[in-house]
Amino acid sequence: MAGSRGGTSHHYGSLGKLPCRQSTSSRLLSRTARFDPAIPPTDMPPLAPGENAECDSDFQSNASVRGESRQTDATHATVTITQIKVTLQLNINIWVPTGVTQHVIEHEEGHRQVSEYYYQTADKLAERIAATYMGKQVEITGTNLGAESSKMLQQIATDITDEYNKELNPGPTQLLYDALTDHGRNEVVVKDAVAHALKNISIESTQPTTNPRN
Repeated sequence: MAGSRGGTSHHYGSLGKLPCRQSTSSRLLSRTARFDPAIPPTDMPPLAPGENAECDSDFQSNASVRGESRQTDATHATVTITQIKVTLQLNINIWVPTGVTQHVIEHEEGHRQVSEYYYQTADKLAERIAATYMGKQVEITGTNLGAESSKMLQQIATDITDEYNKELNPGPTQLLYDALTDHGRNEVVVKDAVAHALKNISIESTQPTTNPRN
């Protein structure tokens, strides 16, 4: 079983004369933990019915956006986006019960491989999304332009991380992998199932929009 999550995002914004700059950084943390099924750890996500192990992939993204403000009058200003920094992190936790078979462990490792495959190009995805906002000019109005500017910059940061989580979307591949392996119950080779799932999802994602992915 696999769970893929989009982490919470923290955003901030500030104004002033700033050089135009865009940057992305990323970090990957992975661990395997054994647990007593009779006393599961408090930090372990609940197991789905019929499952005895799981791979929890937490894709986290954090965007900070800064801009330069040009005030036109007491209640109007134009803010130009001048800096965007996106920080990414993937936390993978594989939870397996004590005494579990090697076959189950290998199945959960397959879920880890799928998550890591998507994360390999996550920084490029984040850079592409952030680039569409660099240099963007936004008109703001209000009696407190500073507060309005901060609110607008925070919204753009939220939009960036929301779009990142939406486009990354490893969920369908994880579901296909589980379908191919019957959640680790059959004898399909993990390496082959991972390769097949990644290949077939890639093919489906390039189909015309008249054949949407389910």
